[in-house]
Amino acid sequence: MATPPANHDHDHDYQRGAMDIQEQASTYDAFMALTKWGSLALVASLVALVVWFCTTAGFLPGLISAVVVTVGGIVLLREKPAAH
Repeated sequence: MATPPANHDHDHDYQRGAMDIQEQASTYDAFMALTKWGSLALVASLVALVVWFCTTAGFLPGLISAVVVTVGGIVLLREKPAAH
């Protein structure tokens, strides 16, 4: 039968929720913002290129569709005010 591990004094140094996590939270927020806006830029670029090269529409309709996607994405992805 296995014996339980010895109870050392340093085992009780950890206190859940006592550590400052501001840097981790800032890094997470920056990563999420970069992912969100980078994805929008990628989608708008792909829409412009697909309309320009894969249809007979041409450059100007591709540019217009990319602008529409960008404006729609900004409206949908912007930060909402916090609900009270």
